[in-house]
Amino acid sequence: MPYLEVEDHVELYYEDVGEGAPVIFIHGVWMSSRFFKKQTEHFRKNHRVILLDLRGHGQSEKVHHGHTVANYARDLHTFIEKMGLKDVVLVGWSMGAFVVWDYLHQFGEDNVKGTVIVDELASDFKWDDFPSGAFDFPTLIHLMREVQNNRVGFLTEFIPLMFKEELPQKEYDWMLEETTKLPESVASAILFDQTVVDYRNQFENIKVPTLLCFGRAEKLIPVEAGEYLNKHIVNSQLIVFEDSCHCPFLEEPENFNEVVSEFVQSL
Repeated sequence: MPYLEVEDHVELYYEDVGEGAPVIFIHGVWMSSRFFKKQTEHFRKNHRVILLDLRGHGQSEKVHHGHTVANYARDLHTFIEKMGLKDVVLVGWSMGAFVVWDYLHQFGEDNVKGTVIVDELASDFKWDDFPSGAFDFPTLIHLMREVQNNRVGFLTEFIPLMFKEELPQKEYDWMLEETTKLPESVASAILFDQTVVDYRNQFENIKVPTLLCFGRAEKLIPVEAGEYLNKHIVNSQLIVFEDSCHCPFLEEPENFNEVVSEFVQSL
């Protein structure tokens, strides 16, 4: 299996298939590259598609340090540099969107051809001036404790919330397997950091073309979040997937793949 060392004793698992413009898929918190299994065959026809497991996630090294969004963005930058990738398109789902925005903040847009943001808020935290955030402080405390003391029970309720329709048992089973690969210490550490990051002040600096993909069902993230991003990121367009919730790439894969492919080819 292919691994790349981004730091001493820190290896990231990745899949790399196809040729053409490199499109890198970046998963959400606790998730993995396996969630993009329905993208590989479509995108490899015209693009170089790269699926990446972030530090500590999926099949990547289970290290106990460096679990912040900013550091994941640094890992991504090192990965891109070591792989010699040029003019990349970054697809960030959920927390992966934060990794994309942090990458742009730290390293600029010179090597980024475009970005795709999938179902994420400007910040997950309910700040005093941002009431549309997902979590307030008491909720965050509860989630941190659930991850430590009742992770499987919590995920049993959380995973179905990512989907508009009822999840088949077979699908739920592999998702639970993926989301419990992280040690609980890592899972709670990155949950905290990804909840309290806030990118609202950075959107005015984003000039790279941006495609915003949001699910109509609002079990987790409201469409309003996509409208907010569309308003504040200058060169952006919003696409709402009517039969999806948090995972349009799994819920409406053919539609999602076509929409994103058209966007990438337009760059």
